[in-house]
Amino acid sequence: MLEDEFHPQPRDGAADVVSWATPMGAVYAFFGGALALAIAAFFAPTEPAGRFLLALAVLGLFAFGVLGLRQRPRLAVVDVHGSPAIAVQKLRARYVFGRDQIDRIRLVRYPRLGRRVPMLEIDIVDRAAGTEKLLIFGRWDLGTTPEDVLDVLTVHGLVPPGK
Repeated sequence: MLEDEFHPQPRDGAADVVSWATPMGAVYAFFGGALALAIAAFFAPTEPAGRFLLALAVLGLFAFGVLGLRQRPRLAVVDVHGSPAIAVQKLRARYVFGRDQIDRIRLVRYPRLGRRVPMLEIDIVDRAAGTEKLLIFGRWDLGTTPEDVLDVLTVHGLVPPGK
């Protein structure tokens, strides 16, 4: 289900119960880094190739900052007609998935940089359309540990039993 508004509006007196997103400090750091590198690219006495690489880094940091701002909140628990659902913010739209569309929510540990990092996996099944989606969220996406998010989703009754 696709919602038009970026931020959820209260329905029947209920708003977002809880939401998670990339920390704003990180988003501000991206913009600050882009500004610092832009100043360095402009004033640094370097060859054209060096300036090009600095400009490329500026564009990359700025793009990450814009993505961090656009995808807020990244994951939220919302109330839809009296029952809890999850809302996922993507680049172009916000998607809301009800309890009947959630096939499985689990914590998976992936190897990364020599250690196992927890990721929250959410399997979404649209039985009417016959499509499936796999949503994966890490600490960067959520701004907190995926274990804490899984606990909150379990408390709200969004984790299907036995899966």
